[in-house]
Amino acid sequence: MSARANVQLRDMNWGLLALMLVLLSIGLIMLTSASISIAENSMGRPFYYLMQQLIAVLIGLALATVVISTPTEYWEKLGPLLLIAAVALLAAVLIPGLGREVNGSTRWISLGGVNLQVSEPARLMVLMYMAGYAVRHRDTLHTGFREVAKPMIVMAVVGGLLLAEPDFGATFVMLTIVLAVLFVAGAPLRYFFLMCAVVVAGLISLALASPYRFKRITGFTDPFADPYNSGFQLVQSLIAIGSGEWFGAGLGNSVQKLFFLPEAHTDFVFAVFAEEFGVLGTVVLIGLFATLVWRAVGIAKAAAVGDRFYQAYLAFGIAVWLGSQVFINIGVNMGVLPTKGLTLPLVSYGRSSLIVTLAALALLLRIDLENRAKVVSTRSRTKNRRRNR
Repeated sequence: MSARANVQLRDMNWGLLALMLVLLSIGLIMLTSASISIAENSMGRPFYYLMQQLIAVLIGLALATVVISTPTEYWEKLGPLLLIAAVALLAAVLIPGLGREVNGSTRWISLGGVNLQVSEPARLMVLMYMAGYAVRHRDTLHTGFREVAKPMIVMAVVGGLLLAEPDFGATFVMLTIVLAVLFVAGAPLRYFFLMCAVVVAGLISLALASPYRFKRITGFTDPFADPYNSGFQLVQSLIAIGSGEWFGAGLGNSVQKLFFLPEAHTDFVFAVFAEEFGVLGTVVLIGLFATLVWRAVGIAKAAAVGDRFYQAYLAFGIAVWLGSQVFINIGVNMGVLPTKGLTLPLVSYGRSSLIVTLAALALLLRIDLENRAKVVSTRSRTKNRRRNR
C-alpha cells in the first residue's frame, strides 16, 4: 500500500463514514422487510429486491473508491464536459427506442440490461458544473444580473428536458440545489429572490397547465375524499405511520406492506419504517439524516475557510441535495407535501439513486480529506518557519 493511501486511511473521517454505513445498513434492512412479500408474490424470490440493491451497493462502492481517490480539482476542470454529458443523457432518454417508459414516465435508459434513471447522474454532473461556475464568476456574481441569469438559462434547458420525461420532483430538487449554490456564492439577495419567484411561478404554472399534475398536487390535501383512487397511496401511508405509535410493531411486522401500501419498498419505505419502529425510531432516523447534512455543511464551511471555494460550493450543494430530498420524501409519506416520486437516500430501493448517492458521499469524504491535508500542511509550514527563525 502506497504512502498516499496510508495518509488517506489515517486521515479519513471515520465518524462520517460510519454514519453513512449505518444509514446504508438501515436501508438494506428496511428494503428487505418492505419488499420480501411483494418480491415473493411477483418474482417468486423473496430476496429479489435485496439482491438487486446489493449489486447497486457494490457498483456504488466501486465508483466511490474511484471518486475518493481522485483530486477534486479534476472534477472542477471537467465541469463543462460534465454539463454536456448531463444534457446528453437527459436528451437521450427522450429518443424513441432508447428511453424506457415506466408508469407513464420516460426516465430510464437500458444499458446492458440495467436501467439507469438519467436524472440521478445528471443532478450530480450539473452540481459539479455549477460549483465551478460559481468559482469562476465569484468576483462578478454579486455585481450584475447577467452572471446570475446565465446559469438559470442552463437550468431552463435542463429543467425543460426533465419536465419532458416528466420528472417534476427531480426538477424541483435540481433547481433548489442551483439556487442554493448561487446564494452562498454571493448572488445579491434581490436577484436571488427574483430567481426564486420566477422558479416558483414557473412550477405553479406547469402544475396548473397539467390536470394530472394538478390533481396529484392538490390530492394530498384531503386524501380521504377519494381513499380508493387518488388518495389510496397516501391513506395507506398514513395508516402505516399511525399504526406504529410510539415504539412500533417491530421489525418485519408491518401490515401495510402486505399489498396494501403501493411502492412500499421505494418511495414509501419511510411509512413502513415508521410502522415497524414507531415515533422513537423515526426520530432516530431523522436525527441520523440531520447529522449527515450538518456534517456536510461543516465540511463546506471548512473548505471555504481554507479558500477552497469549489469544494465548499460542491459540499454545500450535496448537503442541500440530501436535505431537500429527505425532507420531501418524508413530507410526502406524512401527507404534508404532494407526491414527487423521490427516494429516501440510502434507504429506498432504487439502484441509480443509490449508486449516485454513494458517489456524492465519496465526494464529501474526499473534500474532507483535502481539508484535513491542507490544515496539516499549513501547520507543518508554520512549524518550519518557527524553527528557521
